[in-house]
Amino acid sequence: MAKLSVIARQTKREKLVATHAAKRKALKEAGNYLALDKLSRNASPVRLKNRCKLTGRPRGYMGKFGVCRNVFREMASQGKIPGLTKSSW
Repeated sequence: MAKLSVIARQTKREKLVATHAAKRKALKEAGNYLALDKLSRNASPVRLKNRCKLTGRPRGYMGKFGVCRNVFREMASQGKIPGLTKSSW
């Protein structure tokens, strides 16, 4: 489990990116890079990192499911992911 402060920081960045997206796009199209530079750094979508929705783990993220590989394996074994079964041969 990731530290709660790191998870909170990430959600704060996601909100900032969403609120400033239109403004950033307009400034880029206008070519006004000085005004773009004055926006918050955390408002840039480049600073976002994919994290597991349950644990906050940054590595081994599976985008299709929104969780890391460890949580994915546990959920698949418990049958919590519809249409997915553990293979055996």
